[in-house]
Amino acid sequence: MSVIVRALGWLLAAPVTILRHGREMVVRPKQEEPGAAGALEGLAEAGLAVVQATTLAAALDLLADAVARAAGAELAVIRVVDPAGAYLTACAVSSLSLSVAAELEGSRFPVADLPESEVDELERAPVAVRRAAERVRATAIFQMPLRAGAEALGSLELLRPAGAFDDEERNFGRIAATQATLAINAFRGRHATEPARYGGGALALAGDALAAGGNEAATAEQVTRLAAEATGALAALLWRGDPGRPPALVASYGLGASETPFVDAGEAAQRALRARGPVSVEAAEGKLPLGADMSATLHLGQPPVGALQLLFPAGRQPSDDELQRLATFGVRAAHALRSSSRSRTVETELERTRALLTVVGQAIAQLSLAHTLETSVARVRELLGVERLAIYLRDDDRVYAAAGVGLAGPHARVAERLLELSLGPFRGRGMLAVEDAALDPRLASVADAAAEAGIEGAIAVPLIVHEEAIGLVGVFPAQGHQLAENESALLIALAAQLAVAVQNAQLHEQAKQLGDERERALDAERAAARQLGALYEISRSFAQSLSLEATLDAVATTIVDVLDVDVAMLGMVDDRRERVVPRAIQVSDQRADKAMRTILEQPLAYGAHPLQRLFRLGEPFRLTPETIGQLGGRFAALLPFLERGWTGAVVPIATTAEVLASLTVLSLRPGAPVTDETVEQAQAIAGQAALAIDNARLYQQQKEFADTMQRSLLPRSYPDLPALELGDAYQSSARVEVGGDVYDFTELDDGRLAVVLGDVTGHGIEAAADMAMAKFVFRSLAREHPEPGDFLRFANDVVVGEIAPGKFITMVYLVIDPAGGEVAGAGAGHPPPRIVAPGGAVRSLEVHGLVLGIEPGQRYEELREPLEPGATVVLYTDGVIEARREGELYGVERLDALLAEQHRLPAPELAQAVLEDCRSYAGGELADDCAVVVVRRRGDDGAGT
Repeated sequence: MSVIVRALGWLLAAPVTILRHGREMVVRPKQEEPGAAGALEGLAEAGLAVVQATTLAAALDLLADAVARAAGAELAVIRVVDPAGAYLTACAVSSLSLSVAAELEGSRFPVADLPESEVDELERAPVAVRRAAERVRATAIFQMPLRAGAEALGSLELLRPAGAFDDEERNFGRIAATQATLAINAFRGRHATEPARYGGGALALAGDALAAGGNEAATAEQVTRLAAEATGALAALLWRGDPGRPPALVASYGLGASETPFVDAGEAAQRALRARGPVSVEAAEGKLPLGADMSATLHLGQPPVGALQLLFPAGRQPSDDELQRLATFGVRAAHALRSSSRSRTVETELERTRALLTVVGQAIAQLSLAHTLETSVARVRELLGVERLAIYLRDDDRVYAAAGVGLAGPHARVAERLLELSLGPFRGRGMLAVEDAALDPRLASVADAAAEAGIEGAIAVPLIVHEEAIGLVGVFPAQGHQLAENESALLIALAAQLAVAVQNAQLHEQAKQLGDERERALDAERAAARQLGALYEISRSFAQSLSLEATLDAVATTIVDVLDVDVAMLGMVDDRRERVVPRAIQVSDQRADKAMRTILEQPLAYGAHPLQRLFRLGEPFRLTPETIGQLGGRFAALLPFLERGWTGAVVPIATTAEVLASLTVLSLRPGAPVTDETVEQAQAIAGQAALAIDNARLYQQQKEFADTMQRSLLPRSYPDLPALELGDAYQSSARVEVGGDVYDFTELDDGRLAVVLGDVTGHGIEAAADMAMAKFVFRSLAREHPEPGDFLRFANDVVVGEIAPGKFITMVYLVIDPAGGEVAGAGAGHPPPRIVAPGGAVRSLEVHGLVLGIEPGQRYEELREPLEPGATVVLYTDGVIEARREGELYGVERLDALLAEQHRLPAPELAQAVLEDCRSYAGGELADDCAVVVVRRRGDDGAGT
């Protein structure tokens, strides 16, 4: 049984009891949970301790901690019904967190909310219990109501973050609930914190007061004094130790100056520590101080931190009641001693933190790497009392001494090996200690360097920031020297803070260096910004106009604005490569514009030496009397002005493949000359502008080719029909590719005019091929199948067989009879033609049908209407009515209004008027090809209207 009691005593001694507002809270240190046997023994010991407890709070404290350990709960709360019977109040709290214990102590919920049976789901628990679960982030709960018959006595709650309580853990909880119910019944009628009526109040209160002790020495003296005075003992002796070691006297009370604790007292204390019970009483077998012949020795905690020995005279043996009170006092005294020991530890930590903050504060005061390192070395030397240490930094894979004291020779090699070990097999230790550098096999590879540097021992702590080692703190004491525990902790903590401080200092110095470089580069950045703005303007003008001339003008304008020069002129070689022709000139001062253009608009000979080197080698040149003489022509007029302070230069505008143009810049102000920097900036902008110019030139060439190809498919002449007046107008879109608009006229054998206008899907070469096919279909079928319905039916069958899948052709086909005054038409998905009466009224010829190329065997409805003398038929492609301005279409209504207003114009001019109005509406550039065909029946007198 003694083994069980000692094991249970160890379990019960681990908690720390804190007195707060007269209530006790148990704060458990986090340790490994006991096994099933140990847990059961712990609950049994708790039951025994309840019997000896003098207050219900003390009894429940022991039970709460025991069941928390046994069931593996992070939080255990025992609540008791208050005297009024209205609420269940937390009387005992066992937690791993002091703040949680303090928060839950005294919390309560109504008796009406107490569950009738056990609860293992948070949703069924009372609100106060759910809040406690949220506080510790618990997801598992086991709540047991404490009842005597139908009467509610209290509640036991077990909580933890993860994993439901198993059957064994629940049984531990039920055992503890039964013990708590018995304890509450035993103390029924008294408040939970009320001391027992049968004496011992002074000793219990003294024990409670001791629990708040902070100074270890003062607490030990107070323990002995209170124990002696409360029991009437001759003396009290406080021994430190455990059953396996001889005890050491740490405090005493009642001994005179000449009295000494004889060996017999120490042996009695050691026997008591090995005994089973919490209090051992034995008669003196030897000589005790003050003539005492009896000693009572209390275990201070379980496992005991020591023993409190009370010496009594003959005939003064403590009663059983006094022994019970002494046992409770021993628990309180143990708590006090542990608390004071922890206070001393906290004080040591505070002193270490102050030292750490002082070192770091002084080190980073100036945000200088050198100051940080030197200050750190000096303060660490002072704090640790060492003469040789250094701080090493890592540069790529090399380690070098950044600051140190008392070291010479190749100590950096030793540090490099220490860092390697610290980051390798000893990484988890935080600090690497070598007592004998000469004999330690870990330093065998650098033993020669250690010997040369005079290194006998070494202590190394890596400097790590974000899991990256940036250096090492190396301390090199004498052989065999070891740092104290607090010194090691201080060095490790200092290294962690110093690593951040060093990195911050490095970043600060890098930032300072970058700042200096930034200042030096600021002008260049401004120039780059201006160049970027220039490129934007050039690119914007190209994107807006897609015109070579507009791009060249934009370059000239931008050069004058960005480089702060007075004149910019761009010249390009003509097709015969004989002259350099001015293509764009920009003059900032309008007063000098005419004079400068008179000089610069004259072409220059391509063979002039400076221009030859510029276009062939890409070499810029300055405008000097010599180069102006070589250029010749009207440039010679600049010579007198150069003598007055004008300056200038000519730079190439070149791609990687060729020089596209020359850029001449002139400053007419002596105070703002064209400098070498100006030339460099001009070259930079010219290089950026070259791409836009090259693209514009290429676009212009391709556009001309596309327009030529497309126009070759359009009719070059009109049929000679005296009764009809014909006109057409065509405008390609801004795209480079060939469009799909096609139209044609032909005179039929009976004197009628056949007109076709169509739109082929797509652009490019395929569209051109489809246009040619459409023109061929019209020419071949119009004479064989002249009537509109037949023509489109046969044309559709041909197109279906020839056109690519997914493509089609919209078309409108008209036959105009000038003699009979009739127009016949059919449509295949094309916008309906407009008929303009001689007075200007506009109506639609509503011809509709499926587009060509979709399905064979289609039928197309034929529509015939009269065409009086002076009336006009207008055919157009969808590019006309779908021209846009800010998303709004040109539309049929706008077209009809124009036709009504301009109906008296001759046919060619009316067609052109429609095209111009459409283009103007779209802002000058069309998104799609536009074709307009106008056929007017002349009046009886042969006039157009």
